[in-house]
Amino acid sequence: MKAMVLREIAGIETEPLRMEDLPVPVPGPQEILVKVSVCGICHTELDEIEGRLQPKLPVILGHQVVGRVVGLGPGSERFKLGDRVGIAWIYSACGKCDFCKVGNENLCFDFKGTGCDAHGGYAQYMRIHENYAYPIPERFSDSQAAPLLCAGAIGYRDLMLSGIKKGQTLGLFGFGASAHIVIQIATYWGCEVFVFTRGKEHQALAKKLGASWVGGSEDIPPKKIGCAIDFTPVGETVASALNVLEKGGRLVIAVIRKRNPIPPLDYSRHLWDEKEVKSVANITKKDAEEFLSLAAEIPIIPEVQEFELAEANKALGLLKQGKIQGSGVLRVGD
Repeated sequence: MKAMVLREIAGIETEPLRMEDLPVPVPGPQEILVKVSVCGICHTELDEIEGRLQPKLPVILGHQVVGRVVGLGPGSERFKLGDRVGIAWIYSACGKCDFCKVGNENLCFDFKGTGCDAHGGYAQYMRIHENYAYPIPERFSDSQAAPLLCAGAIGYRDLMLSGIKKGQTLGLFGFGASAHIVIQIATYWGCEVFVFTRGKEHQALAKKLGASWVGGSEDIPPKKIGCAIDFTPVGETVASALNVLEKGGRLVIAVIRKRNPIPPLDYSRHLWDEKEVKSVANITKKDAEEFLSLAAEIPIIPEVQEFELAEANKALGLLKQGKIQGSGVLRVGD
């Protein structure tokens, strides 16, 4: 099979992903073999490639995978051959620890990320345990479904952890793949949304999707925001978000790693009045299942820009530069 493989940490500008011919994986007990149709691209892959997150090298990246089941391992019964499935960031967890027992397998000490700790979807085929694959609602095309599996599912978790209530004002810092899905959930729930982003094209998309105000990260909105989600890879936006957060509000930081440190915070200005800062770690199976159902109900139709598998380096370079509108998707199969 054809696969784009990462063998060493490097800047994306050096085009470190290489197309290789590899054996088609064989599904083990309760695993399925998936013929990949598309795979979304994500900032997490940039973190892996450039060393902010340590993948198990060599690795096939990709954790927003949509394809068809073409093989069943021993004891696999959840899906039939030909079923369309999606695969998200959670590749596996132990299922036995205290976190797993209460549905917080995202915090499991043996958590494995798809395309990081195990091979992912930048390839024609991949295998995974049947419990970590999800049926895709019929109303979505393969390309539309791919961003829902990470940008959508983690965005849904971000939104739930923010504690947002109907009628409150939500601030979104950065407006990439995840934020452009979150805004559709928030407006569906009756929330007012302010978007903080520099790019004119991103600002235009935010307005199109229902933002009542848009500006830069340093701009002051018309009123304080009840909750905020920071999707940006830079540290400076944390202070900016806390500065415009209402008393008792919560800021959710929705990235695995920041490219640069969070600057010192002034306690009286940024954190007093019972403001909270919460990080987000991975997703659970429940997040993916609940969000896919909600996305079909609303419905959420992501803005998608497609690339060929061989263009993975180019696509990720554009993502780093903030030049992708909505979500980038690699077309892998037929």
